[in-house]
Amino acid sequence: MKILMVNKFLYPAGGAETYMFGLGNCLKASGHQVEYFGMDSEDRCVSNTIDCYTENIDFRNAGLSDKLKSSLKTIYSKEAESKIGKVIDNFKPDIVHLNNINFQLTPSIIYEIKKHNIPIVQTVHDTQIACPNHRMYNEQTEKICTDCFDGNYMNCIKNKCVHGSALKSAIAAYESYYYHKRDTYNLVDCYICPSRFISDVIINAGVKKDKIEILHNYCKSYDELKPKDKSRKYVLYFGRLSVEKGIKTLIDVCRELPDIEFIFAGTGPLADLCNGISNIDAVGFKTGDELTQLIRNAMFSICPSECNENCPMSVIESIALGTPVICSDLGGAPELITENTGEIFKAYDKNDLKKKILKLYSNTELLDKMSEECIKSSTNTVKKYSEAMIGIYQSLIENRG
Repeated sequence: MKILMVNKFLYPAGGAETYMFGLGNCLKASGHQVEYFGMDSEDRCVSNTIDCYTENIDFRNAGLSDKLKSSLKTIYSKEAESKIGKVIDNFKPDIVHLNNINFQLTPSIIYEIKKHNIPIVQTVHDTQIACPNHRMYNEQTEKICTDCFDGNYMNCIKNKCVHGSALKSAIAAYESYYYHKRDTYNLVDCYICPSRFISDVIINAGVKKDKIEILHNYCKSYDELKPKDKSRKYVLYFGRLSVEKGIKTLIDVCRELPDIEFIFAGTGPLADLCNGISNIDAVGFKTGDELTQLIRNAMFSICPSECNENCPMSVIESIALGTPVICSDLGGAPELITENTGEIFKAYDKNDLKKKILKLYSNTELLDKMSEECIKSSTNTVKKYSEAMIGIYQSLIENRG
């Protein structure tokens, strides 16, 4: 089978790229042909046979004149539409798998793909279809925002939702109006939703329910886990240190629990808030084996998000490594937790979070049982995930009109 993977960034920029590269590598290992299409850049690490990509657009850091020149291109990209056509003509894929495409590639490419009568799958990594800001979060109020859920995208402009910029917010709002008016998103044959939460969001935004498959994100396979090193008793947070992640709430709780050691692994705009708190060890950004060992040896980890995360990898990775999780009740995170693998607390509620931390910290027997259950329940490896995806691909190819 020939699969064309499409994403605006073709280098490891974040979770969507990690997902795409992992799935693509597994598909290739199973004997399938995989090529990639997106923006060109110095960091690009995947390719297609004819080396055809779009010009790199950095809309966030562009100057005013460049923003004005590229504004229409970020709504409808003739370049992306034309170039993906050339890649398709050369590669002749059986399926096209979209990931993050808005603004840099734009949904314009959907029209070109449909001209070739090729089935389209898209993995839904964020709430872009329903929210022009793609985050359902207002940085000014530091609160979850659903103002555009009734289809009035002018709220995005009024609230300056995109990076606090009226221009960027206007472009995002117009893009939402344009593609919803044309019902473009229903031209995609199948949406892969990593959570029931995100599925409900895009159905509310007009996507037909019969186009949706719910598949939680896969996790890395840890075949031989070393026994936990319990010589240091600590609770772990790993991820971005920013307000929407619930860091302010978590730090307040840390202050109230001075006898418990917390390790914060990550960077972000609120990193300085950890300074001067004796029971927080801020170790900075960690990856690879160093991060794996931090997660594996923690008593439990915390995902205190105050935004609607789709299917947070911090929860999936923690459970895969046998480390129970306390997470907030927002977004798709609670779907990953059972009573045997962690606890769920009410977002923004410091007292509830504190109560859940004390419950686990004071009960080592319960933690041991939870740790065992975490390992047993973590079965969605990239191999199993890719097998499920192949089944979806084949069904769409067979039913192609």
